[in-house]
Amino acid sequence: MSAPGATDRRALAASQAPKASRWPRTERRRARIAAVLARRQPDLTVVLENIHDPHNVSAILRTCDAVGVLKAHAVYTVEMPPTGAFARTTSASAAKWVEVHQHDSVTGCIATLRREGFTVLASAIGPEARPLYDLDLTSPVAIVLGNEMRGVSDEALNLADGRLEIPMVGMVQSLNVSVAGAVCLYEAFRQRLAAGLYEASRLESGQLATLEQAWLER
Repeated sequence: MSAPGATDRRALAASQAPKASRWPRTERRRARIAAVLARRQPDLTVVLENIHDPHNVSAILRTCDAVGVLKAHAVYTVEMPPTGAFARTTSASAAKWVEVHQHDSVTGCIATLRREGFTVLASAIGPEARPLYDLDLTSPVAIVLGNEMRGVSDEALNLADGRLEIPMVGMVQSLNVSVAGAVCLYEAFRQRLAAGLYEASRLESGQLATLEQAWLER
């Protein structure tokens, strides 16, 4: 018979122990991770500004993963971050494979991106916006996607290096934010694929090795 409290101590120890990946570290899995990381684009990213619907967040991150975005950025200055949207708890969650940097302010986020060499483009409609398909998205670029109701904030619009719009010819002149994100990212994917940017790894060898090990443990 266990001593009083022994079961509780074992449960506590188990909860605090590092959790092993539910996936075995087979050579096939290692090869898949290496192949995916080799196509990651360190100079393509998005900024999620006050996007409150967790389904939209998840959909945007899934598109990020699909086109090889290495890191995304999130800013919440009005809404609270949607519960669980950035969790890495399940293999189905793209947040498990796309690193998300959260920022306290739009100013701080854009300043960080500029220091890292990104051109910041805000998704918006209006005379100052350039059509998506006229833009070169093969250079370091960050695309700001705004709140479902309000769009990109005035602060972000004023700080951005430029504005882009998705051409539309319908009566409704807007798209769901996750759809807009997918359209923008797949145009970047198309351009970068044509430019050969997915043909060889764009990560430094040390960073690549670190990421491979980290992904094996997820």
